[in-house]
This record gives sequence, C-alpha cells and structure tokens, in this order.
Amino acid sequence: MKQRIKLLVLSIGSLFLMSNMHSAFSDTATDAETLLNWAEKTFPQFFPSNQATQNIEPFLFRHYPETDIYVGVNQNDNGVYGLGGIWGNNPTFIDNLPNLLGQISNSGGNGDIAACDTTNTPAGISYSQSGNVISVTTNGQCVSVPDLNTTSICQVPQQTIASGISVLSSNTVTSSRMDGITTTVPGLPNPFQAIVDATASIKHCTINATSEAANQVVNSDLCFDITSALSALLADFTLEGISVTPPVNYFFTGTYMSQAVNDCFATDATTISDAFTGEAWVKQNGSFVKVGN
Repeated sequence: MKQRIKLLVLSIGSLFLMSNMHSAFSDTATDAETLLNWAEKTFPQFFPSNQATQNIEPFLFRHYPETDIYVGVNQNDNGVYGLGGIWGNNPTFIDNLPNLLGQISNSGGNGDIAACDTTNTPAGISYSQSGNVISVTTNGQCVSVPDLNTTSICQVPQQTIASGISVLSSNTVTSSRMDGITTTVPGLPNPFQAIVDATASIKHCTINATSEAANQVVNSDLCFDITSALSALLADFTLEGISVTPPVNYFFTGTYMSQAVNDCFATDATTISDAFTGEAWVKQNGSFVKVGN
C-alpha cells in the first residue's frame, strides 16, 4: 500500500518536475503575450526563436535578431506594429490587438507560452511570461487531471537539434496541501500529505534544452482535482483513522529555478529527459535507469 501511494504522489510531482520550469499583468500585457507567443508558433519564418518581451513605453515588443524584425503592441492605442523584414524601415500598423486576438481564437490558434510544451496540459491552466519569469495558475479553481503520467506543466518543447545545453531545475515549495483525505485520530499524520511534502523537492535535469531554459523561473499557483486519478487506490484504502471525502484536491504553490550544468548524470536530479531524442531516465538505487528499457 505504501509503495502504491508513493508512486501515485510521485506522478503528481512529475506535473511540476518534468519541466523547465509573479506578478499581476495588465490586460494589455497578458493579451500581448498571447499574441506574440502565437506569432512565434505560427510564423517561424518571421519569428524563428523564443524571445522575451521587452517594455519601452509605450511598446511591449520582441526583437528577432535572426530576421532583424521587431513586433509589438502600442499600449496607448492597442495597435500591433511591425518593423523590419516585410514591414520595412518604419513602424507599420498591422491591426489592433482585440481584432487579432479574435482571429486567433476563431482559428483555434494556440497562444500558450512559447517556452513551454503545453500539449498535454489540462484545461483550466493559464500561462503568462514577463522576461524570464513564467507564471502558471489555475486562477483559484481546481482542475481535473485525467492522466498524471502524461500531464506536464512547462515541459521543454521537443527540439529539432541537439543544443548541448543541460539544465537542472529545482523547486522551492511555498505551500502545499491535500483536501479530501484527513485523519480522524488526533496526532495521526496524514500519510498522503507526508509523501507529498517529501517528494516536493525532487529535481529534474533536461539534456539539449534551449538556451532560454537555463535562466527560467517558473512560479506556480495550482489546484488539481485528483479524485479520478486516485480512484483505484481510494477503493482499496481502508487504513483505520483515515477519512476520505471526495473530491480530493491537491493545492500547490512554489517556484522552480533552473541553472546550466555540465552533465545531468553527474547531478543530484531524480529524473532526466532529453529534449532532442525524447529519452528519459529515473534514478533508482543511486543510478539512472532509462525509462522503457
């Protein structure tokens, strides 16, 4: 039983650790991030790399040195402007921000954070970015997690070339709790919560990460409804002194910080993944074992 609980909570931990993983944004700043992230994903011929948004009043903009193109939003008039490349040597009005956001929404476009692979992220999680700081939140709501083994929060996007950059990410927990599983005996610790706390500091290392990942900070404020994911375990859970009252919600706030390292296999990481090859390893008995072998 203890091993089953540990495996399930480790899966919850992977939501945060298989990643590269403050602030309140004005509506214009948040919308600008959505537009610029979508532009990077949709028009790589113009915007070929993930660039941080810069703020020089009144513009929120990004510069792409490969194409020498600037694109951004004028916060005074909500206009979107381009400079360089197909837009020439003078700032050129493209459209206003609300119109472009409407077109993105109607086309089914993805305006998620460009620095994260959000393919398997549950609905209800939103992203924003300011410089190298990424914020991930469920906005005070508890969202359902259909598959803890495939869900990630800010996984490094699959890379088309081997960058040779290795990045170690570690977490500092601000707070965590699990509602819906309580003890009925005074002084009896909650075994689930104890394991959650013990696994919260697990470290993850990414091989062939992007250069931006080496200097990222990911702030998370999340709540997951894990009732369905734990249903098989809860059906067998009959320990005396433990009361289970669905829904079972897992709350988590914390900050992940990343740093470049020479060799992931020489770190104290618990898990390793390769953003280029897709390979993954887990530490077992002091050694890294390749997943799938």
